[in-house]
Amino acid sequence: MNVTNNKRKKESKEKIKKTFIELLQTKEINEINITELVKKAGINRSTFYVNYIDIYDLADKIKEEMFTDLLELYKEEAIKKKHSYDYLKLFAHIKENQIYYRTMLKLNFDFMNYYDNHLEESDMIKYYRTTKNMDYHIEFFKAGMIAIIKKWLLNNCKESPEEMIEIINSEYKGKSLEN
Repeated sequence: MNVTNNKRKKESKEKIKKTFIELLQTKEINEINITELVKKAGINRSTFYVNYIDIYDLADKIKEEMFTDLLELYKEEAIKKKHSYDYLKLFAHIKENQIYYRTMLKLNFDFMNYYDNHLEESDMIKYYRTTKNMDYHIEFFKAGMIAIIKKWLLNNCKESPEEMIEIINSEYKGKSLEN
C-alpha cells in the first residue's frame, strides 16, 4: 500500500508541475492561484498543500529540480574531479527540456549560480587562468553563455546543439569547447 501511495503522490506532483508550467505559458506567476491550478490539474487543494506551501514554493521546487538535473549531467565528472564541461551535453539537455527552461527564465532561474559553481574547472577557464585579467574573462564568458542560452530558448531552440557549439566556438576564434 505504501508503494501505491508513493506512486499516487508522485503522479499528483507531476500533474501539479505540468499544469503549473502550462499556466505559466500564458500567465505571470502572481496571476496563478491555487484554486485554478488544482481545478485544471484535477486534484484536491489538500493534495497541493501536502506537497507545497504556496505557488512560490512550487516554483522554487521546480527550480531546484532543474538545477539538480543540470548537476546530474556532470555527476560522473564531479566524482572523478575532472571537468571537461561538455557543452554539447548541456545544449542537448536544454533543447530536450526547453519548455521547462523557458519557464525557468520566466521564473528568473539563476543560471549564473550554476555557472559559478561548475565553470571554474572548464577548459575555457583553464586557458584564461594564466592571464592577468582572468576574473574579467570568466565573467565575460559566463554572461555570454547565459545570453546565448536565453536567446536560443526565446527562439524555441531552432538551432541544433551542434550549431550552438559552432556559434560559441566562432566567438572564441576556434578555441574548442568540446572534449
